Amino acid sequence: MKAKIAVFPGSFDPITIGHVDIVKRALPLFDKIIVAIGINSQKKSLYSLKHRMDCLNLVFKDMPEVETDFYEGLTINYCKQKSASYILRGIRSASDFEYEKTIAHLNNAMDEEVETILILSKPELSSISSTIVREIIKGKGEVSKFVPKEVLTSLYDFEV
Repeated sequence: MKAKIAVFPGSFDPITIGHVDIVKRALPLFDKIIVAIGINSQKKSLYSLKHRMDCLNLVFKDMPEVETDFYEGLTINYCKQKSASYILRGIRSASDFEYEKTIAHLNNAMDEEVETILILSKPELSSISSTIVREIIKGKGEVSKFVPKEVLTSLYDFEV
């Protein structure tokens, strides 16, 4: 029987407790989840790829069914490379749903064998996004309620 492998793509700049919650809730559905940083040359990241990979490795170190990785190019091509039949995405709002639905339809048009699985965020986590957390960090605010404790101390180490 073919292993059920999902790719959870994102920038994870930084990883939030919302991301971790989606992975934990999805684990029973899959044999393996690959949390993968998509490198987008059009996007200016706050943290280096190495820093983000270090954070992912710290957060998921005790979860053997979670692998961390990074890739360039289309997520659908990365899924083929990793023999993943699923793309995992979290949904916080109606606008997230509309965006993710469009991307899922395009991915399906490119490869009908890869299915997108959308998981709704818990209501108490729906306002947390990497974008908002980045702004709080840049403003030297307190983010301990929004990020995994494993990475908290490293989040203020960045160059503007």
